[in-house]
Amino acid sequence: MAGDAAPLGRISRRRFLRAAAGAPVAAPLLGAGGRAAAGDRGRRRRARLRVAVLGGGIAGLSAAHELAERGFEVTVYDERRQLGGKARGIDVAGTARGDRRPLPAEHGFHFFLGGYENLSNTMRRVPFGSNERGVLGNLVPVRQIRFARGGGRPDFLSPVPRGRRPWTLDELQKMLIAPLEHSTDATPGEAAFLARRMLLFMTSSDARRFGQWERVSWWDFLGAGRFSDSYRRIFASLPASYAAAKPKQASSRTFAGAVESALYNAMQRRGSGEWERLLDAPKNEALFDPWIRHLRALGVRFRVRRTVEALEFGRGRVAAARVRGPRGTEQVNADWFVCALPVERARRLWTDEIRRADDRLEGTDALKTEWMSGVQFYLRERTDIARGTVGYVDAPWFITSVSQAQFWGATNLPSEYGDGTVRDCLSAVASNWDRPGIIFDKPARSLQPRRIVREIWAQMKSHVNDAGDQVLRDELVVRCHLDPAIRYRRSRRGATRRALTSREPLFVNTVGSWYDRPEAVTAIENLFLAGDYVRTSFDATSMECANEAARRAVNGLLRAAGSQADPAPVFTRYRPPEFEELRRIDARRYRQGQPPLFDAAHPP
Repeated sequence: MAGDAAPLGRISRRRFLRAAAGAPVAAPLLGAGGRAAAGDRGRRRRARLRVAVLGGGIAGLSAAHELAERGFEVTVYDERRQLGGKARGIDVAGTARGDRRPLPAEHGFHFFLGGYENLSNTMRRVPFGSNERGVLGNLVPVRQIRFARGGGRPDFLSPVPRGRRPWTLDELQKMLIAPLEHSTDATPGEAAFLARRMLLFMTSSDARRFGQWERVSWWDFLGAGRFSDSYRRIFASLPASYAAAKPKQASSRTFAGAVESALYNAMQRRGSGEWERLLDAPKNEALFDPWIRHLRALGVRFRVRRTVEALEFGRGRVAAARVRGPRGTEQVNADWFVCALPVERARRLWTDEIRRADDRLEGTDALKTEWMSGVQFYLRERTDIARGTVGYVDAPWFITSVSQAQFWGATNLPSEYGDGTVRDCLSAVASNWDRPGIIFDKPARSLQPRRIVREIWAQMKSHVNDAGDQVLRDELVVRCHLDPAIRYRRSRRGATRRALTSREPLFVNTVGSWYDRPEAVTAIENLFLAGDYVRTSFDATSMECANEAARRAVNGLLRAAGSQADPAPVFTRYRPPEFEELRRIDARRYRQGQPPLFDAAHPP
């Protein structure tokens, strides 16, 4: 982390120094880099180049990409045929007719923030036809965010902010208040309070962010209990709607930091593009297929339908990985291992020996996951509910959606996909599976899959049809597709009762979770971690976080191998120079036990 050092909390001085010694160094990308070489106390020898990347999601593919460009022999192991992890595209089986392809589906729709600099750097290097920007050129900007209200209450359309401008603290506060008042029903007092809280965070030192705000929930940071129901639903529910984190449990440091990054990008202080962007075609067509083709061209090998079951450990190193495939169990031998599995699967691999070798891995047991899964509604007509994403503010399941056909400009759904009757794909995501719905009065976890789909559709209709316009009509639906990670099976062998499970939950940034999260570089000399649960600068659970963690893991591996290749660039959060003096003042105030400068409850 740039700037003030984060407080150590439970981290011992020995562990801190060990982690600091392995911290990746950001460097400009000077090209693909030369073939890696290694030295051993001055004695030149051939580098050990074999790397096993365990997991083929965003983190695994990103690590494979950086390593292959630097001359390593990389093999990626993943349990699915389709690579991409939670972000992957999915073919809906049995839907193709004639020369058309199966209907495109997904775990849940993904948008690409302009603050995604690490992931954008990777996408720019994936060739796509004659596009000079590679697959990054397949992103199109979102022009509008709609906050849909139920019960006949007016909806709010928020234009995506754009434009660079000089600002003082007073100008910035005014800039924050104006859109909050005009694009929502927040009162002037609520808008001013929220703007002041963001200024408080933006001028906080790193010491306060990690020592204080990491231990305060987003709900308490916003003072949500003091304000209106609209304020709570629109602003306090942000972590739930976009990252499945419950407002009263979510880390305010993480989510205030995400808002801060979005603001800097909106003001064009730094970033890789427009504030929010979506792919201009289904995911596999626009991103994953060209990416995997490029990795194969770099020499990366893929072993799919391989489930990682164990790591064999000995003499301070990972000796091998054990994976189960179509023909039984096989042993994976490599010089280096990058574990790019999600946290709920990675921590099953930490044996007692591995945990003794790196006690930081113990903290992963405390990390939380929540369900966040989507459903696609394939419609007979185009239904552009908004020129961007829609948040269903009063939906008990914290639903968001996007009408995708409007962004798939070069894709003709009826002629290219399905049976020729589908003209739009309304992709929706449910982020709270524990609250009762509006039809069956039960949480999603207690329902059968077909009832989950009906409930999500009903909650969406209650928001966009409540003013009398029948925007969403049942006869428009050709078919639906629920995330296949949601399974309905017997709860235990021989039992008659069935239970709903999710094979792909999402890591959530809860209060204090930073101190339980590991670094990308472990104390085990040939084991590195990549995933959205690993400590990163961007921090909020996302594709960007997974990509940044992969870069940090690769740089640790390069150092351990004694490689002469250029390190992967690591883009960290933007720090406005105008706030540096205020951050230094706040660091001093924090050390002295004083409140922040902009704390309304404790004026300076």
